[in-house]
Amino acid sequence: MNENPLKQIIAKQKAGEAVGIYSACSANSYVIEAAIECAKRDNSCVLIEATANQVDQNGGYTGMKPADFRDFVYEIAKKVDFTTDRIFLGGDHLGPLTFASKPEAEAMADARELVRCYVAAGFTKIHIDTSMKVADDDPNTRLSDETIARRGAELARVCEDTYQELLKSNPNAVRPVYIVGSEVPIPGGAQDPNAGMQVTRVEDFKATVAAFEAAFKKEGLEETWNDVIACVVQPGVEEKDAGCTEYDRAKAAELMASIKEFPNLVFEGHSTDYQTKYKLKELVEDGVGILKVGPGLTYAMREGLFALAYMEEMILHGKEEEQSHFIDVLETAMLAEPKNWQKHYHGDENELWFKRKFSFSDRSRYYMPVPEVNAAKEKMLANLRKYGISLAVLSQFMPIQYTKVREGVLENDPEELIKDRIKNTIDEYLFASHQEKLF
Repeated sequence: MNENPLKQIIAKQKAGEAVGIYSACSANSYVIEAAIECAKRDNSCVLIEATANQVDQNGGYTGMKPADFRDFVYEIAKKVDFTTDRIFLGGDHLGPLTFASKPEAEAMADARELVRCYVAAGFTKIHIDTSMKVADDDPNTRLSDETIARRGAELARVCEDTYQELLKSNPNAVRPVYIVGSEVPIPGGAQDPNAGMQVTRVEDFKATVAAFEAAFKKEGLEETWNDVIACVVQPGVEEKDAGCTEYDRAKAAELMASIKEFPNLVFEGHSTDYQTKYKLKELVEDGVGILKVGPGLTYAMREGLFALAYMEEMILHGKEEEQSHFIDVLETAMLAEPKNWQKHYHGDENELWFKRKFSFSDRSRYYMPVPEVNAAKEKMLANLRKYGISLAVLSQFMPIQYTKVREGVLENDPEELIKDRIKNTIDEYLFASHQEKLF
């Protein structure tokens, strides 16, 4: 029996323990390395997820297929000297999301291949999301729970068949667990600044679960239904330009109480970025077993990079020709290719200038792999290593890291400083999740 250890979340939660796991939804190497280093430090585990638009059978916007992403993460784990047995790989919003411009027959064929590639590559946490309309759906009619669930069960069948094939070559392969539902903005964040956000109604949550359970049964997947561990709901949290909508326990009380009626399910919470560690803790205590975070981690990385850029400017004052001008190079790249931010940022030119740099939605993350941006980053790192980071500027721009360097627990190296800034955010999720208790 190759049971997935993530099922321990259910066991702990139903036993009254406030234990969950955070999910690092990122393809950024600094973020992934920081997450794995935290798991190693705590003798714990880590969940790393790729979204359907980041990674798919055609390469997604990262250029990686699922097997490539797996190898990318495992290579970082090897560098950190961390066992891959404690790394869970997840696929987020897997379905016809990026194929929605096609009619159902074509969109679902592509979606079937998408989930097949994820499961075949050894991903063991699969979020099935068939909530989006495809080209031949009526644009004026709400997509029914039955249609969403039917399509979801179709993908679950492919996942199960692929897992059985995987067992032939890898008898120890861990069974995937599944997440259903999608009461959240599309991957990458909401685009309408005036879009409202409501806590999921209890009747809608229950209808989603009932529709999926019926569809799984119709597809002959009664046993696989036992591997559905969570349903995505909107508990009243959302990241946005100016920070986030904070979790309000009172507003979500009825929804959170309803999970007690389902002995094999917890909630999965998306867009938990920028919640305080105490709000995250409340979410886990109230039944959210999986906390998704994405922009919050790359935002911390961006803060680290900008802090280094400011330090470089101070250290190399009077040597402008030697400086990397990292922030300016990033701005140039974002202006040259605005497609990754223009639908998300709104305002006049001054507001847009500010948001490209400091928006909590962190659309700058899409530009870090741009060759010119990466080259500027490498030049900045080389400069800081050549000239050294004085404690004075370190204290000014990264005071938390300054204290750690003074205490001898952190190396005064630019990349170590970036990762440690990311760990400040990760540690807030670890405070809330207690995921070290899963092993």
